[in-house]
Amino acid sequence: MLEKLEGIVSRFNEIETLLATPEVATDYQRVAELSQERTNLEPIVQRYHAYRAILDELKDTKEMAENEDDGELRQMANDEIRRLEGERETLSEEIRHLLLPRDPRDDKNVIIEIRAGTGGDEAAIFAADLFRMYTRFAENQNWKVEILSSNEIGVGSGGYKEVVFKIKGAGAFSRLKYEGGVHRVQRVPQTESQGRVHTSTATVAVLAEMEAVDVEVKSTDLEVESYRAGGAGGQHVQKNDTAIRITHKPSGLVVQCQDERSKTQNLERAMAILRARLYDIALREAVEEQDAERRTMVGTGERSEKIRTYNYPQNRITDHRINLTTYNLSIVMDGGIDEFLDELATRDQAERLQAAEA
Repeated sequence: MLEKLEGIVSRFNEIETLLATPEVATDYQRVAELSQERTNLEPIVQRYHAYRAILDELKDTKEMAENEDDGELRQMANDEIRRLEGERETLSEEIRHLLLPRDPRDDKNVIIEIRAGTGGDEAAIFAADLFRMYTRFAENQNWKVEILSSNEIGVGSGGYKEVVFKIKGAGAFSRLKYEGGVHRVQRVPQTESQGRVHTSTATVAVLAEMEAVDVEVKSTDLEVESYRAGGAGGQHVQKNDTAIRITHKPSGLVVQCQDERSKTQNLERAMAILRARLYDIALREAVEEQDAERRTMVGTGERSEKIRTYNYPQNRITDHRINLTTYNLSIVMDGGIDEFLDELATRDQAERLQAAEA
């Protein structure tokens, strides 16, 4: 491990030297790339120096204990050795985690797609509840939320057949990437006159926002159509064909966007969604070839595929992947999902560490 760490320290020092050179300082793209790499390496370098300092201190303290004639002083030295060995093990564990390969998408903004699953209008209302939950979570992080595309079940109903939105903020994808899957709700719908508990679902897909440089999309592979956007009627009806439908012919993917009044804006949003979906498909295909244990996130919306259950009568939320249950439903639905995100990240890190050491 030390040899690998020394290579990282050498690269870190090289980056600092490069950033100080005039030819690099005037190349803003290069500065951004090197600065990001430096940021990624810095925590490892800091712990490496701390680790080496503890090794040196341990060596000196052991020599002192071996050569000390005074029993009390020798006992103090042995106590110090045990403390230093504990710090060494803690740092070693932190370094092992930091050396795990980073997900290249972690620094990206995130695009989340929520679709109503089983349960009719109640599923659409639950989809809207999830949208609000993620929106509130983003606001708590001072992140920006932007709706890219939406399809409501009816004007003023408060439900979505589908809503696609972007969350822009440092580490947004890294934090929310475990939310993909089928979310299940158990509650009495507002329209239920008998007071019976119904079960509904919504599917959540979590994608990293990809730039044009990250995903090559050939214009010859696209079929772009414009059409008149639907709306509530009256003065808001679009008189021009501003809505956009893009078909990616090689994959068959279709993306539609009509939320903006400008055709150009709708096209930009549709392309952002398309790039994210294409990157996700390519990544999943590569992962399946290399390692069958890496899970894909989007199911069919069937209740049996649930990753998390929101039970309103019991004020209970259960994440079935990590067997974590809490009884603070109102806080969670208001964006308080940190406990689940922390536990999911911890489990993922442990699994990756185990796989790396196998």
